[in-house]
Amino acid sequence: MTTTTTGTVTSADGTEIGYHEVGRGPGLVILHGAMQTGHSQIELAQALADAFTCYLPDRRGRGRSGPAGPGYGLRREIEDLEALLDATGAAYVAGVSSGAIITLRTLLERPDVRKAVVFEPPLFEEADAFPSDCLPRLDRELAAGRTAAALVTGMKAARLGPPIFNALPRPLLEMLTGLMLRSQETGDEPSFGRLAPTLRQDLELAARAAGDLELYRPIQAEVLLLGGTRSPAYLRTALAGLERVLSRARRVLMDGLDHSATSNAAQRGRPERVAAEIRRFLQNASNFTGA
Repeated sequence: MTTTTTGTVTSADGTEIGYHEVGRGPGLVILHGAMQTGHSQIELAQALADAFTCYLPDRRGRGRSGPAGPGYGLRREIEDLEALLDATGAAYVAGVSSGAIITLRTLLERPDVRKAVVFEPPLFEEADAFPSDCLPRLDRELAAGRTAAALVTGMKAARLGPPIFNALPRPLLEMLTGLMLRSQETGDEPSFGRLAPTLRQDLELAARAAGDLELYRPIQAEVLLLGGTRSPAYLRTALAGLERVLSRARRVLMDGLDHSATSNAAQRGRPERVAAEIRRFLQNASNFTGA
């Protein structure tokens, strides 16, 4: 087992951001998505640790990091990532889901990030496509302690459930989700029950990021647009849209994998397959003209 250490950096607003560090070599920040912490991709980092120093931050409000704070928004998330980039000198970033949205926005401001992996950002190309009315409902359910109901609301808004998810009556979905929450009460993985309050942050990011993908055209970093063939169609559509606007990007869909692909094996991930694609992209010489 590769040795893992921990550290902290201080973001622009004074919030402490904790992270795991594993491996040796060029620096790679792996930025997790919704209902996760830095530990959620620890097996992915271990699979890359022979070639890269991997930094896995706990995004604010999670794990060893400080609270989201009253001024929470996309700007705070960018500042957190920038603080880690500045402290470590890492030139590579891999963003997962909502972490991929943060990665894309950071690339617009950080030309020193030479290569980035963008895994299935929940980007809705139409500004009104994201059901922002879910946020008040989510707030009410969380305030009432109805964690299972809040998770169902979030899954429906993000369209991440399997096809049968939309066919089942909501009371049954909430009951099944409640059973899943109870089954997670033991184990090393961060439980959805503990992470549920952070769900609003990620849904807010997706709501605010919805709109024309032309915003990302100025990005000059080399970008690997990574996804799975079994992921929801809108995630694959977002990757195809980004491929059209980014001048130095290539898209890879991993056969048979879904939105959980980057996660640890206990969470249905396939980290070894994802690591192989990331390794190939980061270690190969550029295929882009003028690089």
